[in-house]
Amino acid sequence: MPLFQRLFLLPYNLLWLPALPAVLLRLLRRAYRQPAYLHHLQERFGHYCVRTPRPAIWVHAVSLGETRAAEPLVRALLERWPEHAVVLTHMTPTGRTASKDLFAGNNRVLRVYLPYDFGPFVTRFLRHFRPVFGIIMETELWPMLLATCQQRNVPVLLANARLSERSARRYARWPALARILFGALTATGAQSAADAARLTALGARRVNITGNIKFDVEPPSEILALGADFRARRGLRPTIFAASTREGEEEAILDAFIRASSSGNPETLLILTPRHPQRFDEVENLIRARGLTVSRRSAAPPDPSPIDTQVWLGDSMGEMFAYYAASDIALVGGSWQPFGGQNPIEACAVGTPILLGPHTFNFQRIALEAVEAGAAQRCNDIETALNAAFALLEDPAARTKMSEAGRAFAAANRGATARTIALLGELGLQDPTAP
Repeated sequence: MPLFQRLFLLPYNLLWLPALPAVLLRLLRRAYRQPAYLHHLQERFGHYCVRTPRPAIWVHAVSLGETRAAEPLVRALLERWPEHAVVLTHMTPTGRTASKDLFAGNNRVLRVYLPYDFGPFVTRFLRHFRPVFGIIMETELWPMLLATCQQRNVPVLLANARLSERSARRYARWPALARILFGALTATGAQSAADAARLTALGARRVNITGNIKFDVEPPSEILALGADFRARRGLRPTIFAASTREGEEEAILDAFIRASSSGNPETLLILTPRHPQRFDEVENLIRARGLTVSRRSAAPPDPSPIDTQVWLGDSMGEMFAYYAASDIALVGGSWQPFGGQNPIEACAVGTPILLGPHTFNFQRIALEAVEAGAAQRCNDIETALNAAFALLEDPAARTKMSEAGRAFAAANRGATARTIALLGELGLQDPTAP
């Protein structure tokens, strides 16, 4: 291990000892709202009950968004390396649950929590699963993990990598840390030329522009059928979907919806899905506090059709494609407050016109190109967005044009999974059993 790495990692490792009680306290606070955080607790310290007799490929997808994005890549890995298993690691219960749903019944996919970035925990993880190589989705980089992989000769690819200007500036303030993080990567598959330039400037090696794997996520046929069922149940009612909303956004959306529907079509249905499942009850209370009638996806039967239902609360996981397919227009959450926005690709893939807020730095290039393609419109605030949504409900031709543009935009950007697999091949990471 180079001297500068040892000089940085020794105090970093020692700081974990007094920090562990605070980390556990934070975990307990999260568990208060989402008890699943206490499940499989031993895995966060590098102790695992599951193992595989096959050689393992390790893929890290920190949470829900990264897990969904990893799906086409994991399936391609299983096909390309048929004698291997894939160990999917996560940091959140929502990510772990998503991987269980996505790969249900596939005994070649294991899912566990990645341990905290303390030397003994990381070493136990790598000794237990002995991955032949690792893939980290997007930018979830930990210094001890990467340094230990480098020391144990485990190649690591950063896939679907994106790095905003703001994040790049933060890393640039700590050049020693940036050298450890980005210099330890074997290769990087960047989403765009701008991402590639920023990653290279911070010390990443062998940076290739592979594109965004999220464009390769195919809507499952059963989920599209569910969306068609939702659409049939809500009948002719015009429908607006507020997708993956974050704390502080729902109140403004509901208030603007009330004002816009009073001057527009009062039969308009609002579908609302909070980003985090632990907030479902909280958001239902926000809806009821405004005198709006609400039903929930989890109700029996799950029915958005009653005319007296003004808001349908999408309290389910893994059904975003269905909600988009059931809606006439979508407001993309996380973009109305400075959270950076959520993924607009799913809406484009099923042809749902989208309205974006001003805060899309997590998907800056995609948001810009979606607007340029005519698949999306940018609005400065929620009030403007709801007024624009009601105007679009009265303009079928404009909606059709945006729908067609969205499908074309999604189709034109596919292929990142194949380019990532090709990059692995260029690194010499081949299946030793292949002819």
